[in-house]
Amino acid sequence: MAGPIAGAGTAAARAGEAAAGARGSARRALSLLASLFFMWGFITVINNTLLPHLRSVFDLDYTQTTLIESVWFIAYFVASIPAAALIARIGYQRALVSGLAIMAAGTLGMVWASHAVSYGITLTALFVIASGITLLQVAANPYVAVVGPAESAPARLNLVQAFNSLGTALAPLFGGYLILGRSASGNAAAGTVLTPAERLADAQSVQLPYLIVAAILVVLAVAIARFPLPAMGGEAGAARDAGAGRTGRALWRHRNLVLGVPAIFIYLIAEIGVSNLFISFVALPEIGDLTHAQAARYLFLLWGGMMVGRFVGSYLMQGRSAETVLAGAALGACAVMLVAAFASGPLAMWALISVGLFHAIMFPTIFTLGIRGLGPLTEAGAGLLIMAIAGGALVVVQGWAADRFGLQHSFLITAACELYVLFYALWGCRPSLPDRRAAGA
Repeated sequence: MAGPIAGAGTAAARAGEAAAGARGSARRALSLLASLFFMWGFITVINNTLLPHLRSVFDLDYTQTTLIESVWFIAYFVASIPAAALIARIGYQRALVSGLAIMAAGTLGMVWASHAVSYGITLTALFVIASGITLLQVAANPYVAVVGPAESAPARLNLVQAFNSLGTALAPLFGGYLILGRSASGNAAAGTVLTPAERLADAQSVQLPYLIVAAILVVLAVAIARFPLPAMGGEAGAARDAGAGRTGRALWRHRNLVLGVPAIFIYLIAEIGVSNLFISFVALPEIGDLTHAQAARYLFLLWGGMMVGRFVGSYLMQGRSAETVLAGAALGACAVMLVAAFASGPLAMWALISVGLFHAIMFPTIFTLGIRGLGPLTEAGAGLLIMAIAGGALVVVQGWAADRFGLQHSFLITAACELYVLFYALWGCRPSLPDRRAAGA
């Protein structure tokens, strides 16, 4: 009997070693993927320091300025479905490399735009960068969710999202120093009109930052291409997508998903509206009376608050339901946005800064609640939620409101967005089907 028992023990040991090796491989993969989350957060927030800079260079009104960011988020809507098709065709790893390469091409396009001093080329280059980020989002979020045990998927996604927040926190310092700090518009008082020579010099000041970013993206693409990521297989992903397509109508039976898609869409209007108009807001004489370069340092606090808020939110969710924490965050965000819309001076400025603490948990929490109970439809539902990031494109509505009713009062739109998130937390996120039926839908 010793032989079979010994053989069974050996097989168990080998299985344990294989499992440990798989866990180690997954951890290394997550470490590398965290760098992707960092980079797309970093590049996205560079736009927040770039927008007031471009507003001065091209002499734009708020509508034209926020149109720049709208083009960025339109890419999420346009590129999401082609990105999913590309992933099914070439697999996750090559899709990640392709996304980084597209982003690098877009950053080099920004260098070209600075030579030509062209608003049109700038919009095109930013659209290309955002398309690359969309491909990364569609590939990386599901990959992180399935690269380890299903029960710990939310923890993994929140962990890499924390690195995304780190990128968003550091980007204003980078952009404030290398873009605003080295430009005439960044160091001028609010309302200063630049001379043609100053506009040309300011346009060219973005070359060094974007060349640095392009180089980092190329290095990261090479690292991803050479790294032995745990296999998932494009064919398997395609099969899952096809299965979801056959039962696509079942998705609409899940209230938490159906109402979660507009929750992501509307939340993005709030987040992007705050971040895009932050520097212009705190630079107002009646608010902070700062230069754009000085205001960029406070933008660091806004995004740093989001990073802190995610850790605090994660801790709170250990003893409270995600819905309760989300509802509290929505109430807090609405309150501080009303203060920002009607107060003045440091009170209004710090109210706007503090909204980052409340916004921190909204995207990952809505995302998690939106896919809860979907079972085999989880990937298809996740794709819809990622596409909803295109809601950031509607920030142009806030730009229009700022032009007509004043920048400060335009933040009432943000307060209204927080109310929908509150509705979703209190009622909309409740699954319309019992978990047993949802899992087999």
